[in-house]
Amino acid sequence: MERVYNFSAGPSVLPIPVLETAQKEMIVYKNSGMSVMEMSHRSSDYHTIISEAQSLLRELMNIPHNYKVLFLQGGASLQFSMIPLNLLRNSKKADYIHTGSWSKKAISEAKKFGEIRIAASSEDKQFTYIPDISPDMIDPQADYIHITTNNTIEGTVYSNIPNTGTVPLVADMSSNILSEVIDVSQFGVIYAGAQKNIGPAGVTVVIIRNDLIGHAPAFCPAMLDYRIHDENDSLYNTPPTYGIYMAKLVFEWLKDFGGVSAIEALNRKKAALLYDFLDESKLFSSPVERKHRSLMNIPFSAATDALNMIFLKEAAAAGLVNLKGHRTVGGMRASIYNAMPIEGVQALVQFMKAFEQNHIYKGALSNV
Repeated sequence: MERVYNFSAGPSVLPIPVLETAQKEMIVYKNSGMSVMEMSHRSSDYHTIISEAQSLLRELMNIPHNYKVLFLQGGASLQFSMIPLNLLRNSKKADYIHTGSWSKKAISEAKKFGEIRIAASSEDKQFTYIPDISPDMIDPQADYIHITTNNTIEGTVYSNIPNTGTVPLVADMSSNILSEVIDVSQFGVIYAGAQKNIGPAGVTVVIIRNDLIGHAPAFCPAMLDYRIHDENDSLYNTPPTYGIYMAKLVFEWLKDFGGVSAIEALNRKKAALLYDFLDESKLFSSPVERKHRSLMNIPFSAATDALNMIFLKEAAAAGLVNLKGHRTVGGMRASIYNAMPIEGVQALVQFMKAFEQNHIYKGALSNV
């Protein structure tokens, strides 16, 4: 069977060259005589792998020297607890911007550890936009302020990173890390699950400013203390060794592609193809305000729920899979992460055009 175009929100599509390299090195990695899956995380061969992965990510994101890069586990969901455990150290207060399903979960977990205030929310319009954040909206006493830079389910993205002054900005960047150029120095902490733009599920990347490490309370479990992971170079326990190896391959692929600025240009081109069609379509529409449209996750819907179901079935038969929208939103969603080739988006748009022709101009819409 030929490969399909996989529009899954995560775990998601991986670059073909990465999969080919992993296939080639599956049985024997270089001169080690074994697979990376079998390799001790204490070995010199694996130390080289994880060190190269860290170095490549630093280069790709231009991470300043006063930040640490950690490879952890537990996904973004564990960071929802790890962040407040480590950062609620003075006022025990934090501000959160509520922009969808994942910020809701982050807020719920943080409330177990301190006083959490929702500084702004887009819930009033079903999370179809990102609220404007001005410095006067932020509690100067807050230990940090938290945002979700890209909302995977709702399809929104911050077009501008808010200025939070002296309050550290913490960002869940799971679904748009490495998709566009950012200034890491604007953030105190960036965290991201790997299964979108970094690699297979199992690895969580944390980029954290040095001064925010080492403040966990005495009762904090060792595995949830950033200081422990920093002091042990992400090797306090057995890490997801193969996932980190795969991340290294993705970082190499992205570097060879031309880096983050080059992939951002392609991502904007891919997203424009789909959004331009949606804006002209008589059958499909996007619910997201244009200013805050995500480059990575594009929700859309046909005129009726019945047509959505027909579309999903016919798209899958055409090799366009995992387009069903999240259950809380419905409709469809095309996740077009870095590894999605432009040909995949072109194929989707062509299919949507043909579907529209069949269901509008042939009069089928009135019969649904």
